[in-house]
Amino acid sequence: MANNLLSILLIDDDNVDIQSLQRGFQKNNMTNPLFVANDGMEALDKLRGTNGIEKILPTPRIILLDLNVTRMNGLEFLKELRADKELHSANVFVLTSSEKDKDRIDAFNYNVAGYIIKPVTVESFIKAVATLKNFWKLSFKDDNLK
Repeated sequence: MANNLLSILLIDDDNVDIQSLQRGFQKNNMTNPLFVANDGMEALDKLRGTNGIEKILPTPRIILLDLNVTRMNGLEFLKELRADKELHSANVFVLTSSEKDKDRIDAFNYNVAGYIIKPVTVESFIKAVATLKNFWKLSFKDDNLK
């Protein structure tokens, strides 16, 4: 049954934040496959199956994106993603420490589904994941988000 679950791609290069988000998924009983890329370039390789990196199948329908990652930052990733005819419709939620109005406006100009400032504590991550889970269940209206 796990193969039918909606997969999620997290783009983040902070191991503490990655672990906090994983804990948030566990505490909210989410068993969806969570794939991790450390920057935009690695994420695109995983989404496309390029540069010797295996393609994630099925393609994740939800992407959680930190704007402040190395090599290819989040906004550069969004620009590339939206220009790709096979990936342009992915649902992207920005999950970042950036509180800059410019970053928020730029992200929404790339049609992100939401912009969330990263919580500081594990408990806050758990609450943020619970909110995302409720939103996703309403948005996707299927049983593939557990």
